[in-house]
Amino acid sequence: MEKNKCFMKALKCRECGREYPLEATHVCEFDFGPLEVVYDYDRARKTLTKAALESRPRTMWRYRELLPIAGDPTVGFQVGFTPLVRADRLARHLGIRELWIKNDTVNYPTLSFKDRVVSVALSRARELGFTTVACASTGNLANSVSANAAAAGLKAYVFIPADLEEGKIVNSLIYGANVIGIKGHYDEVNRLCAEIAGKFGWAFVNVNMRPYYAEGSKSMGFEIVEQLGWEIPRHTVVCMASGSLLTKIHKSYQELIKLGLVAEAQYKVHGAQATGCSPISTAQKAGMDFFKPVKPNTIAKSLAIGTPADGFYALRVMKDTGGSAEDVSDDEIREGIRLLAQCEGIFAETAGGVTVGVAKKLIARGTIPANDSAVLCITGHGLKTLDAVVNCVGRTREIKPSLREFETLLNADEQVNG
Repeated sequence: MEKNKCFMKALKCRECGREYPLEATHVCEFDFGPLEVVYDYDRARKTLTKAALESRPRTMWRYRELLPIAGDPTVGFQVGFTPLVRADRLARHLGIRELWIKNDTVNYPTLSFKDRVVSVALSRARELGFTTVACASTGNLANSVSANAAAAGLKAYVFIPADLEEGKIVNSLIYGANVIGIKGHYDEVNRLCAEIAGKFGWAFVNVNMRPYYAEGSKSMGFEIVEQLGWEIPRHTVVCMASGSLLTKIHKSYQELIKLGLVAEAQYKVHGAQATGCSPISTAQKAGMDFFKPVKPNTIAKSLAIGTPADGFYALRVMKDTGGSAEDVSDDEIREGIRLLAQCEGIFAETAGGVTVGVAKKLIARGTIPANDSAVLCITGHGLKTLDAVVNCVGRTREIKPSLREFETLLNADEQVNG
């Protein structure tokens, strides 16, 4: 790699194109459009090659040239390069020729894709001199900020809706973070955090650090393509909260094409939401290029963002790629979790149930044709959302430590199952 390790050029407004210095800022002063990192792709093309990748660690940082830090990473060295699992049993159940699961339920250290974005945001925050980091979160982000801040010796404040799943609250408190529960939904939490960021000057990963933070999601797309033998999947199904993950996976595919690492190809990116919080999917199905904010009411709390920051851009990506959006009920979410677990041995949180449930609908109606191939992005582990499924997974049957009692139970099972 070149001695000058900074491949970033500037922050650029996604609306008007004005450029800004690489600082902790996220909104254009002229039209309030969101800022995004732009790179020197000519330089990156010289060093980010397939040959170079062969010698690099199997983490997200192998794509260092396309991630927004100026030097070497200092947080989250082991993050990424999670398995891409060929899901043949689930494919047969859903009725599709070929299905892959991008399994971020085993991401390090907090079992969700948020470890990708947080390791980037905190590495960049340290470069900019911050010692206190913070976030507004529906759970997984709070866990990841708490864990990675602890490992990096940074002070952390995480702000969450007060009614979040207990597992996610404990998974933030254990790391010693300052966990603040807000009596309101995520959009209210986020508004408060914007005010706090302005007053205290902390590095809020999804406020003033958002341009850097969001880029970490691209690593999931980079890995999918490399793990498929340098092919872009025909269909990618992505759950949507803010909509950022979907837009960044699309960006990752485009960047790999731009660098000549993969051939240009037609592909579709599809979005998945819970019916109880589906502003983006509702707009897409209605053929609109804007969404109407909603008040969340779903068991998929990690996706419960009623005013998604990247909703407009997610709609644009689906339109540009020919993708579709769909949403699923709470019962369909639970069924999706069960299907993935029982077919492939992967226990996903509610967001994963949303992705599987939506994929099932898209395949059933032919939007994803049965003879095609698809990748489902599964973003977090089911141990985080046990409350959502505890009453629908069956029950333990108790017997005495007696072979006769077990034989009686087994015979009863055989009679029931025919």
